[in-house]
Amino acid sequence: MDLLKQLELLFDPILKAYDVKLYDLKWTGPSNNRTLEVSILKNDGTMDLDTCALVSEKISEVLDEKDLINSAYTLEVCSPGAEREIFDFEELKGIEKPYIAVRLKKPINKKVEYIGEVQSYQDHMITLQYQDKAKKKEVVIHDKDIEKMRFAVRI
Repeated sequence: MDLLKQLELLFDPILKAYDVKLYDLKWTGPSNNRTLEVSILKNDGTMDLDTCALVSEKISEVLDEKDLINSAYTLEVCSPGAEREIFDFEELKGIEKPYIAVRLKKPINKKVEYIGEVQSYQDHMITLQYQDKAKKKEVVIHDKDIEKMRFAVRI
């Protein structure tokens, strides 16, 4: 089992105790100055600084106790942010008409990126309503054609 998977299992009881879920766990930075980034979210999709601090303290204690990491590193427990990447369409459930940005593997209607409101998702197809100049339009995208998705912020 690789180290990140071991850490994920190690952190699971802490996350459950604070009623948060692991959004992402990864190493960032150069090898001589690595950061273990632990992105967490509350079940309602929000996060606050106090919860990050509490979870960080507990994770730090467990990491010190277990001594699984054999090199210098910095621990960062954080929110994945308002424009976080969407890894799975399950993340959209419970959000009324989420506003997202979608980058495609190949163009649809000569566009490789769409930003808009999700109207529906079923049978691996997403219907997105977007603004094209003065008109609202819809595009239907198969999930296999999506390179990357993220939440977007309306301006």
